[in-house]
Amino acid sequence: MTKKDIVKAISESIGETQLKTKEIVQKTFEAIINTLVEQERIELRNFGVFEVKKRAARKARNPRTGERVDVAEKYVVTFKPGKEMEEKVRQLEIAKAAAATQVTPPEPPPSPSPEPTAAE
Repeated sequence: MTKKDIVKAISESIGETQLKTKEIVQKTFEAIINTLVEQERIELRNFGVFEVKKRAARKARNPRTGERVDVAEKYVVTFKPGKEMEEKVRQLEIAKAAAATQVTPPEPPPSPSPEPTAAE
């Protein structure tokens, strides 16, 4: 799903134009980003918590050459989903697991075609 898809779904559900809805969605994203830059944490109740964390410097390996490389420390955004989101994802996981374990009945063998007669 893309931002365009989100805008379309929201605009249809609230009866607002896509242009106005896109502006609101974009302003929401900008507010989240600005809050992360300024305060390094934003908690959206029933959704989750975005947080800026420092990732320590480390040694890594170039997958193409196998050569060891140094990776500098950097800041990354982490997300911890809220209880409501976790529960809905867990229900999805359970539903998919149940669907995967259902055994579909085997197809019956094809019925034999009639033998051609001598007149044909």
